[in-house]
Amino acid sequence: GLGLLSVVAMYNFSAKEDTDLTLLQGEEYTILHKQDEFWWRAQDREGKAVGILDDSAVLSVFFFFFFFYLRWYCENMTRTEAERLLRQQNKEGGFVVRDSSQKGIYTVSVYTKTLSADGDIRHYQIKISDGGQFFLAEKHTFNTIAEVICYHEHNAAGLVTRLRYAVGPMERCVPATAGFSSEKWEINPTELTFMKELGSGQFGVVKLGKWREEHKVAIKAIREGAMCEEDFYEEARVMMRLCHPKLVQLYGVCLQQRPLLIVAEFMENGCLLNFLRQKSGTLTDAWLISVCQDVCEGMEYLEEHQFIHRDLAARNCLVNEHNVVKVSDFGMTRYVLDNQYTSSSGAKFPVKWSPPEVLHYSKYSSKSDIWSFGVVMWEVYSEGRTPFENRSNVEVVTDITRGIRLYRPHRASPSLPTPENIHLIYELQSP
Repeated sequence: GLGLLSVVAMYNFSAKEDTDLTLLQGEEYTILHKQDEFWWRAQDREGKAVGILDDSAVLSVFFFFFFFYLRWYCENMTRTEAERLLRQQNKEGGFVVRDSSQKGIYTVSVYTKTLSADGDIRHYQIKISDGGQFFLAEKHTFNTIAEVICYHEHNAAGLVTRLRYAVGPMERCVPATAGFSSEKWEINPTELTFMKELGSGQFGVVKLGKWREEHKVAIKAIREGAMCEEDFYEEARVMMRLCHPKLVQLYGVCLQQRPLLIVAEFMENGCLLNFLRQKSGTLTDAWLISVCQDVCEGMEYLEEHQFIHRDLAARNCLVNEHNVVKVSDFGMTRYVLDNQYTSSSGAKFPVKWSPPEVLHYSKYSSKSDIWSFGVVMWEVYSEGRTPFENRSNVEVVTDITRGIRLYRPHRASPSLPTPENIHLIYELQSP
């Protein structure tokens, strides 16, 4: 009600349908109408082109000013995320400015190869002098943080290296959108090209493919008889309502032929469980904790939107080309109004990832997802071992009922939360 919103495109976006609006990075657009949570109707600066755009591709003009001129600032980025991003870029003098754990304070994280062939990261807190000026090196104080960064882009002046390469929001990978277009949930199978098989499971085969010979996608073909059509529609409806950087994104479904198809975001490094096993012994502590954080952020989004996953496990998480982990496999996910869901009698469920109330009463809630998250942490820090690996499902039910829990994994440091700690959180959330 306060007037039209001006935005700037953070990324290039090519229109897929006549109703869409092509975006050019850095160009300004005016929002005419917010069609839904993800898609907005907009026009270009000259008022000539009108169409629908994806909200994740734009920022308000006010915020774009900061992102463009302060291109190195990464709001809400953790130390672990900064280290992962800088190592991915692997560039001498790569840096980000991020929020410190101390409110109102900022930290500069810098990557250098001068100290070690494998690369090293140093973190410098931006300090404030008695006169209210900012500095990294005490002899060089400035009125603004931007001036501090500008100075150290040209002079190391006490830092391990000068700030050569800004790794900020504009340099990070383009996020998966909420779909190929605002009206593109049902995909014509003739627009799909099948390439190679990625894997198979209880419900069907997943293949790498391309949509319109351009976009790599994962295509899940539902095996005949493995899932009733109502369940397929239910999974598709759930996935259509979910859009978060740490959830695998659904692009569309094919309903007019058999087998039924789900078309989703392609994750280059595949299943987290296999990734952990293949890379065992080479994974850093920083990456292991970042995996747990990725999964936690995706699950937090589900809980905020009143969804219960019910099948959280390392096998149901995927890893992309940047080694970011996203939660997937929403076949058992349910939308709930009161944070509780009771499954039908005889329904299958993953015993070794389930808490007592699921084992005995088939009662699910966000609490049961927290329990499963504790087991996922155990899988991560054991680098892909199977929980309760020498125990049958019946024995596991008995053990859990008696209070027996998973042991501390060999990669978990004493300060790291263990499954016992996570399960304590679960207990504290009991009604």
